[in-house]
This record gives sequence, C-alpha cells and structure tokens, in this order.
Amino acid sequence: MVQKHVTVLGDGAMGVACALVLASKPNLQVTIWSPLQDYGRLVQQRRESVRYLPGVSIPESIRLTLDLREAVDAADIWVMAIPTVYLRQTLQCYHEVLRLHGAAIISVLKGLEQGTLLRPTQIMGELLGDRPLVVLAGPSHAEEISRGLPASVVAASQESYWAEVAQQLFMSERLRVYTNPDPIGVELCGALKNVIALAAGISDGLQLGDNAKAALLTRALVEIVRFVTAHGGRAETVYGLAGVGDLITTCTSVHGRNLRVGREIGRGKKLAEVLAEMQQTAEGVWTCRAVYDRASQLGLDMPICVEVYRVLYEDKSPLAAVQDLMLREAGAEY
Repeated sequence: MVQKHVTVLGDGAMGVACALVLASKPNLQVTIWSPLQDYGRLVQQRRESVRYLPGVSIPESIRLTLDLREAVDAADIWVMAIPTVYLRQTLQCYHEVLRLHGAAIISVLKGLEQGTLLRPTQIMGELLGDRPLVVLAGPSHAEEISRGLPASVVAASQESYWAEVAQQLFMSERLRVYTNPDPIGVELCGALKNVIALAAGISDGLQLGDNAKAALLTRALVEIVRFVTAHGGRAETVYGLAGVGDLITTCTSVHGRNLRVGREIGRGKKLAEVLAEMQQTAEGVWTCRAVYDRASQLGLDMPICVEVYRVLYEDKSPLAAVQDLMLREAGAEY
C-alpha cells in the first residue's frame, strides 16, 4: 500500500488527539504543525502537549514542525484543528502557502464566527478555495480519545466519497466512525451544544438539581432543531451522535470547558474573570453571540440561548435568567 500523508494543523488537545489516532494506522505518515512558535518548540522538546493534554506522550512516529510549508507540501489530507475564533486570522496569515495546495480538509472545529456568522468550513471555503471538506464530530473529548477510550463520531460531507475517506482514516477498534450526508447540521450541532453547555454549567453552579438540568437539555434540543433546519440542516442529525451525543458529553463531562465556564458564572463569577483563569478555548462564549445575532435576524424562538447571551454579555443575573425561562407564557410541548 502507498503511504499516505496527513497533516494536522494545530497542536491543541483535539489536534494532538487526532494525530494519535491517525498514527496508530499502518501506512500513514502524520505531521502536526504548531501555529505558535514558542509553544510549538516546547511541544517538540517535551513530545507532549503540556498545556492542553498533559501526561499524554506524542510518539516519535509523529513529525512535529513549525514550518507550515514543510507540513503541507507532502500532505494528501489536512486535519483542521485551529479554534474557530482564531481560524480566519490564521488562514489569512498563511493564505499564500495554503492556497497552493488542493488537499482535502477534515475539520474538527466547533463554533460560529462572530460578525460573519459563518461555519468553520465556510470560512475555509472562502479563504482557501473550492476543495473537498469533511466535518468530523460527535461525543469525543480529546482527553479520552488521546488515551484510547472508546468513542463514536460521524464524518459528514456532501460528497459521500470524502466522508468514506475520513471514515476509513479514523476508524479503529477504539473509534467508530459513521458517515453522514449533512455537514451543515453536524457543524451547527457542534456550535450550539457549546452554548447549551454554558447553560448547563450555570444550572449546576446554581445547584438547581437534576430535574432542571434534564428539562434544560430536552428543551435545548428543540432550539437546536429550529436553528439547524432554518439553515438547511436535517432534524435527524440533531438526534444523532453530532447532536444528542455531543450534547450529553459536553453538558456532563469533567472535561467540558464550556460547562466549567457556566458553573463558575452560576457560582457568582463574571465572564472576564473566568476566562482569565483558563488556558483552553471555551468556544461557546463566542458562539453564543453569533447564535444570538442570527436567531434575532431570523426571528427564531430560542429562549435558552437568549438567556445565556444576556447573562454573558448584558450582565443579567443567572437567577433572573432562570426565573424568566420558568415564567414564559405557557404552551404545548409540540
């Protein structure tokens, strides 16, 4: 078999986790490119993502580089693992190098861009031109994937061939991959679940109990379906791994960054204070504003997302937000 080359763009937790999965496959050469020079040198020295995945060794079989041209020149496929909030800036900075190569891209990004309200693959298409794009998503915390714990995800693309390529690349005895024809729905689920995780964290921080959290997640699904279908995605996707599956993980796991932010806010801290104490990116904080703006434009009824926005950006009391949700006009479930 001809050896394939895959380059992971980004050395954060999910980028390294993806590289570890790929490096376990035969006839696959894997490279990780570090966009931040100082941190990238530290990762090279330690063979470990010391900031994002401490204690997880990066084997010598994975090539680590700070040179983007070297990273992409030989690659057949790129795995895009740069946080959405930094994606446009990074792609613009390295635009000339990246556009020279027509490699397919597998995106593991979550979120929506503020201002433009674009999904990550839309940003890639705008800046890098027409090329195959696949979205890989589902309940898959990097902390568990990197340690070989079992998980299941979906590879979504409008081109079934490329969804199957991603499926074969990542499928293993520890990671089960299903194909999905709805990349729009999968990407939007990945964005919205982080906003709901903030709400779930606020519920936890306020000690509202299991009943409240169960109701919150159930009604959140209604909002996610409204948003996804309004943008051309499928309701079925919301009830699959990329929707319900990822929502459960994000809203219950000890690894959930957005959940952690929400809990601290529920306990009385301000958003700026919480973010200053974090090293990793909580995408839901930025996605929340984008979702609020788009829902307002389209007239979508998304009360949970609206209240999260008001708590984060209008300094509304979390308890007042809960009260307003509970006292909304009575209605039917369906």
